[in-house]
Amino acid sequence: MAFRQKHLLGIEPLHPTEITTILDVADSYVDLNRQANKHSDALAGMTQINMFFENSTRTQSSFELAGKRLGADVMNMAMQASSIKKGETLIDTALTLNAMHPDLLVVRHPHSGAVDLLAQKVNCAVLNAGDGRHEHPTQALLDALTIRRAKGRLHRLSIAICGDIAHSRVARSNLILLGKMENRVRLVGPPTLIPAGMNELGCEVYEDMEEGLKDVDVVMMLRLQKERMDGGFIPSEREYFHRYGLDAAKLAHAKDDAIVMHPGPMNRGVEIDGTIADDINRSVIQEQVEMGVAVRMAAMDLLARNLRAEKAAANTGVMA
Repeated sequence: MAFRQKHLLGIEPLHPTEITTILDVADSYVDLNRQANKHSDALAGMTQINMFFENSTRTQSSFELAGKRLGADVMNMAMQASSIKKGETLIDTALTLNAMHPDLLVVRHPHSGAVDLLAQKVNCAVLNAGDGRHEHPTQALLDALTIRRAKGRLHRLSIAICGDIAHSRVARSNLILLGKMENRVRLVGPPTLIPAGMNELGCEVYEDMEEGLKDVDVVMMLRLQKERMDGGFIPSEREYFHRYGLDAAKLAHAKDDAIVMHPGPMNRGVEIDGTIADDINRSVIQEQVEMGVAVRMAAMDLLARNLRAEKAAANTGVMA
């Protein structure tokens, strides 16, 4: 298996073969998760700590379930009541974690770069579960797996990412991953929600939804992240839905077999019409949730293999 990373901090450092490796391993875990006995011993004897400085029921529960199915001892740290709230620095937290000897650390943090800082200070593998507006690598990987299973491939597709691009780490990670896999990516949304210079990253930018969706294979809607907005980015939710919410009329401009995605949680009637979200022929939103557990299992499995190999090499050196 071609995967050489010590941490999973973002999509940027990954080679296309490493992305493919994660997805191939995840495919095997999709099969496992559909069996009566869903357990593996890939992480037996290992400790996984989940540290979520931002609330995220969906991602945290997915990582927790993934770790338990792989046989790890899983601990969730309640960061809202942690020493960080009492003034402890992130560096001190890292030193405390080192004393606990975890093997895998899953971190979500509101500030870009915080997860990378922790990875430099802890003696274990770190997985980024979302940091600020920077990246959300496992979301992009689960989206990629969903697309590959639905379309039979993950290259040379036309994919529209629509909505709140400016505040979305999901959009950034997907843009990087899909570009690495030779796809044609379009960003669709109001000018206030698309950062300047995005077309310089190799994607096409559209303000008109119908034009942006014309003949695409995949329509990926994004949540309107009002909690990260500090100004009037949209006139109203009703006007936003009228112009940029996905409904049957707008979706008709995509290919007849185009799939519809959303990372969740959805704001029905704002980003997407409920009928489209529940359309079993077009929507793969529930499949994304299922793929999330499998991708996180694969990522932790691969990191654990590298961690064990590193420790074995170090022990061999000591013995020599």
